[in-house]
Amino acid sequence: MDFFHGQESLTAIQWGLRAVVGFFFLFIIVKVMGLRSISQLRLLDYAMAILIGNIIAHPLSDEGLGLMGSFITMTVLVILYTIGTFLTLKSLPFRHFIAHSPIPLVKEGQIIVKNLRKARISVDDLLSELRKEKIDDIKKVALANWEPDGTITSFLFPEHQPVTKKDLQITSEPFSFTTVVVKEGKIDYKELNKTSIDENWLKVELSATYHAEIEDVLIASIDQNKKLKVFLSK
Repeated sequence: MDFFHGQESLTAIQWGLRAVVGFFFLFIIVKVMGLRSISQLRLLDYAMAILIGNIIAHPLSDEGLGLMGSFITMTVLVILYTIGTFLTLKSLPFRHFIAHSPIPLVKEGQIIVKNLRKARISVDDLLSELRKEKIDDIKKVALANWEPDGTITSFLFPEHQPVTKKDLQITSEPFSFTTVVVKEGKIDYKELNKTSIDENWLKVELSATYHAEIEDVLIASIDQNKKLKVFLSK
């Protein structure tokens, strides 16, 4: 365990052990924190990600620093992060401090310039985000908000919204959720157990309908009506 402590020099094996231990400890820390993707990070999440990255990076690149101090520091930070997350759930003022309310950028087809400045978003950025939503005209937008996670959500006026089956009074089939039961030639038993079929039924159906074995399947999914969809790897 000498690699845990700061030394004048480390052997290649000790450097490797530091990397392995640091990787698994960081994995556990992130698992406990439940960090989301970068686009969904709140202010508290972003600050924690930067802090933890810097803390673990130094002992992994400097033999004079020990791992134990970094581990203790990260553990304390995770405890503080957990307290902060709890406060965002229980305290409305703290939640507003950490994550601001949505800021309207477009309302009733008009751009709110002062809010663009407040959000530090240019008109070009706004138009780019609207184009991603297939919106080509600001006048069609009833409301566009800048969300706390940095994304822009937009809502069209009713007359510009897509027509649905309900609008046309067309009867739809009941919703049927599809479950992937085979991936890359292997049965996902955890997902299979959630369905009404078993392994034997699956094999028989693959053989009878697709003339294939489990090993030949790239992806196989089944819906709630026991309708099997198969993509073969050959």
